[in-house]
Amino acid sequence: MSPIKDPAVPPALQDDKTLPVIIYILLALGPFNGFTAVIGAILAYVSKAAAPEWMQSHYIFQIRTFWLWLLFSCIGGVLVIAGIGLVILAAVGIWAAMRCILGLSWLLKGQAYPTPRNWMI
Repeated sequence: MSPIKDPAVPPALQDDKTLPVIIYILLALGPFNGFTAVIGAILAYVSKAAAPEWMQSHYIFQIRTFWLWLLFSCIGGVLVIAGIGLVILAAVGIWAAMRCILGLSWLLKGQAYPTPRNWMI
């Protein structure tokens, strides 16, 4: 299934996957430093409106990944005191990495992410 061309978006931007790839990489690095995930989320928010519909699903997925990663990381950080927080933080890091890998695979195939608002994988 090829992506639908949006006449309102210049042809050069229709299939430009560079920025979404960069955002996926920034999000994947987020569990290690946090700062890159914030940059990735900002870029996804800024780029979402001008993107074609199939690519908007990736931006929605990236934004959702960031907010869920932040939420679960905060929960894990608080629960470090109880001893289970490190396990939660490790699981959240693996979860975020898997979402980024799956998102990249759909993006590189030129297809919309099928369930961008899902919180699982």
